[in-house]
Amino acid sequence: MRYLVLVLSCLILAAQTSAPAGNVQNGKRIFTTYGCYQCHGREAQGGAAGPRLGPRPIAFAAFSLYVRQPTGQMPPYTITVVSDADLGDIYAYLISLPQPPKADTIPALK
Repeated sequence: MRYLVLVLSCLILAAQTSAPAGNVQNGKRIFTTYGCYQCHGREAQGGAAGPRLGPRPIAFAAFSLYVRQPTGQMPPYTITVVSDADLGDIYAYLISLPQPPKADTIPALK
């Protein structure tokens, strides 16, 4: 019985923390218009004031929690500022970012 409760709890938690589908183009637009790029860079690569967000962002649940209740210098973006749908779109944009080339494949770095 404990095993069944544990499995069901894990399944419920996984369902609650999965990222929404999101709209990549709208996410890119929001990332730009809300000024996210000013700290995180135009390609979410990170900058002097904000960490790298993509590609391969943190799990959506952690991302959403930090955007809503940041612990650093970032201002909170509550649901009245950024809707859950918009946050899902931003996350979709971050997921869509391509991996940068490996350093050993860049001729200027050889």
